[in-house]
Amino acid sequence: MTLTDRWLGAADATLRTLFAPPRAARAYPAQEPNSPGAALAEDERRLSGALMRVNHVGEVCAQALYTAQALGTRDPALRRHLEAAAREETDHLAWTRRRLDELGDRVSLLNPLWYAGAFGIGLLAGAVGGDRLSLGFVVETERQVEAHLAGHLDRLPPADTASRAVVAQMQADEARHADHALHAGGAPLPAPVRGLMRLAARAMTTVAHRI
Repeated sequence: MTLTDRWLGAADATLRTLFAPPRAARAYPAQEPNSPGAALAEDERRLSGALMRVNHVGEVCAQALYTAQALGTRDPALRRHLEAAAREETDHLAWTRRRLDELGDRVSLLNPLWYAGAFGIGLLAGAVGGDRLSLGFVVETERQVEAHLAGHLDRLPPADTASRAVVAQMQADEARHADHALHAGGAPLPAPVRGLMRLAARAMTTVAHRI
């Protein structure tokens, strides 16, 4: 594809992520019906909704990162790798959106802002460090997300088995994405960059928990 084709593809991915209902290729991890979370107390439902909103924002950012990094690389094999990972992250986007609907909650009002920021970071990672650093950024991002999801499993109400099933499957997928990026040649990121990533993630999760 030409550069114009790739930019048009990135624009299409952006519009689909922000404005189209996401469609999962895999089955929803929660097996039992959990409509609005009837088994949950009101405070538990609000907590689950806030945590799943944060997770949905994370998947919006993942789409932006992978789309930007696939746009920036000149390596066709790496581009296919990133596009495949983005397709799997679409499952997460659909699952978290479905669970928010079941809980009677909403997505973050700032999703366009989160997407734009993550897209810019993805382009910068590829432009500054090349493919190995771009893959290293994927590794570090997925490791941090994996730890973040583990924290959510500790915080989700025990009765909310549907949300817990979704988060557990997402955690397993993120660990696999990190391993694949590492084996593909991802380079370790400098400690200050990892620290900045943690600070940015903390700011995003704090705001998205409420807005």
